[in-house]
Amino acid sequence: MAKTLLELRVQIDAVDQELLQLLNRRAALAHEVGEIKKGEGSVVFRPEREAQVIGALQKANSGDLKDSSVAFIWREIMSACRALEAPQRVAYLGPAGTFSEEAALRFFGSSIQHIPCNHFDDVFHAASAGSAEFGVVPVENSTEGVVTRSLDLLLHSPLHIVGEISLLVRHHLLRNHDALDGIEVVLAHPQALAQCQQWLNTHLPQVERRAVSSNAEGARLAATNPAWAAIASERAGSEFGLHIASRAIQDDAFNRTRFVVVCLPSTLPAPEASGRDCTSLVVSVPNRPGAVHDMLVPLKLHGVSMTRFESRPARSGQWEYFFYIDLNGHPSQPHVKAALQDLQALCAFYKVLGTYPMAD
Repeated sequence: MAKTLLELRVQIDAVDQELLQLLNRRAALAHEVGEIKKGEGSVVFRPEREAQVIGALQKANSGDLKDSSVAFIWREIMSACRALEAPQRVAYLGPAGTFSEEAALRFFGSSIQHIPCNHFDDVFHAASAGSAEFGVVPVENSTEGVVTRSLDLLLHSPLHIVGEISLLVRHHLLRNHDALDGIEVVLAHPQALAQCQQWLNTHLPQVERRAVSSNAEGARLAATNPAWAAIASERAGSEFGLHIASRAIQDDAFNRTRFVVVCLPSTLPAPEASGRDCTSLVVSVPNRPGAVHDMLVPLKLHGVSMTRFESRPARSGQWEYFFYIDLNGHPSQPHVKAALQDLQALCAFYKVLGTYPMAD
């Protein structure tokens, strides 16, 4: 016999009470772990441990919940438990409503201390100077390629990468009312303007495109003038009370942006191997024929897969380049360690930018 709505609600309420008791038991255990770590002087946040916990739960999941939902729920649980000791101070490109903020929340959970910054340089400075423990910055987009300023900052910064997040980016046209007529200016970060240029050419060809420091800043400004519109996230629209005049205007339907989490090694040492890891490097080689080819030989010889290879001018005036490389694997693995040693011997400049669990 089918249950009534009232009976189902009573059962759900009972399960909720059980969940609350279990979550408080988990929080108490997490607090004990935190006390032990405090006594040992070890760090509270271990991204590789959290990745392993979530991976194991997803593997054991045989119910109706999607694996992505399992990851989201447990990340929030772990975030709330970490906050019992002290919430992580996380810097990102602000103001509220940016994709950088969304990436920070996706990685750390909601129980963080928000430190919005005006520029990428400010994010790196905050994490380097100690006003933030961690910084979150974009490094590449599936439509527009690398975020060059982030790469340049990684080259010279004492920070290292300890995590990554990949976001499916949906750009919406936001304004004070939900129509396209009367728009004189569209405001957005330069990357967002570039990612939506075909739509803008088709629907708003005569409208001025004005670059601002972030999409959320564009949304904030659009809220002050009915003739202005912004390209930003739905979250930014809610933050500044704007309507969606047109949804999902990005040129690439599968537009994604990859973000990295950075911090000082003293804040968090390189994560231990999680089983699905990435190692990021920046190198340069002598300017001679075959040098770039020779640089890749150790990777093939030791069976290490390269997932990204980008070049940036060294700004030396000699047509020299830095190469940014992502490798599958962790330096604790013998074949990765051997490849890195052989590669370093060939390089005029060599820096490990970080080793960290790969994003889902």
